[in-house]
Amino acid sequence: MLLRDEVETLRRVPLFSRIAPPKLKLLALTSDRRTYNPGQSLFRQGDQGDAAYVLLAGTADIVVDSQAGEIKVATAEPNSIVGEIAILCDVSRTATVRATSRLEVLRISKEHFLKLLSDFPEMAVEVMRVLADRLNHTTAELTAARSEQKIESA
Repeated sequence: MLLRDEVETLRRVPLFSRIAPPKLKLLALTSDRRTYNPGQSLFRQGDQGDAAYVLLAGTADIVVDSQAGEIKVATAEPNSIVGEIAILCDVSRTATVRATSRLEVLRISKEHFLKLLSDFPEMAVEVMRVLADRLNHTTAELTAARSEQKIESA
């Protein structure tokens, strides 16, 4: 893919939509483009968080290990970002991300990702929105699951 096309792809990602093209060009040059086949993991729950991944094409399941086995908590689609929580919170990976189709991603190292956040406060605000939306979604799912559990045990 041409650098110009990568910059245009990055502009479609809500997280990067307000960043000037020259900075996106730098991001594209300093990031690592990778391809995963269905079933391959980008990273596993418990791994060290060393990068964030922007999905350029394809989909991936986000799964967590539990006592009952693996639970799918979400599906990541093009123009979304995964792996940023481990970077921001300096914790191990909170979930496994596994390709469900041929997946093209841009891998952004921890250092570059944190630099982008400090250079572009609007990007930091967008990351907060993404994380707040995920928290809201997870809370709603947990509430629904608890309600079902109470009904089943009654």
